Amino acid sequence: MSETALITGATSGIGREIARRFADEGILLILCGRRQERLDALEAELSPKTRIHTLNFDVRNREEVSQAIDSLPPEFADISILINNAGNAHGLDPIDKGNPDDWDAMLDINVKGLLYVTRAVLTGMVKRAGGHIINIGSTAGKEVYPMGNVYCASKHAVDALNQAMRIDLNKYGIRVGSVNPGLVETEFSEVRFKGDSARADTVYTGYQPLKPEDIADIVHFVVSCPPHVNIADLVVMPTAQASSTIVKKDR
Repeated sequence: MSETALITGATSGIGREIARRFADEGILLILCGRRQERLDALEAELSPKTRIHTLNFDVRNREEVSQAIDSLPPEFADISILINNAGNAHGLDPIDKGNPDDWDAMLDINVKGLLYVTRAVLTGMVKRAGGHIINIGSTAGKEVYPMGNVYCASKHAVDALNQAMRIDLNKYGIRVGSVNPGLVETEFSEVRFKGDSARADTVYTGYQPLKPEDIADIVHFVVSCPPHVNIADLVVMPTAQASSTIVKKDR
């Protein structure tokens, strides 16, 4: 029987590339996101390779999450792989000038949303005594950088939850691990800078950042390891990046 993977934040960036990589392997896919038109486009692209089911919901809404997972048809109900990928950064401000609405958005999506989805999916994994959860974290969950305050706090929370999940779910034989990317060229910075494309572009110029495909390949490797192997915590950065604040740029 083919494995079934649920991917949050599947409509762009890392989540979309993980979906494409998994489809190449024939893994059944539950693609989750808030933009139905993008879900439809990805389903049309990948359905020749594997079976697809889309779920349109906001991870911040606990009721929507539960209803969406409960609505899965029987052929998609046994989720063996959960990719907690949905997440965003909003703003880049010192703590004294931060926008509380931005804080709420980051904590609601990056932390509470991850918890809501995981809780809904775990009912089946615990019952079957098996499964694999991959939490997409960040190097921001390993170190704090100037003006990253609440975003870094949210990703530190993901790091802590990743460790806690692994402890709590050990008795059920459920594997839990995280992949923590550094600078990856996606829509991340455009969202952070609220649509300011020119400012977002400066984040990725003068060096070779990671591509979403790089992370998708790594995630596929992690889930492809033998059942007795669990990649608990993996950090990956582009060669040009030494830390959150040290990046070798040509210009």
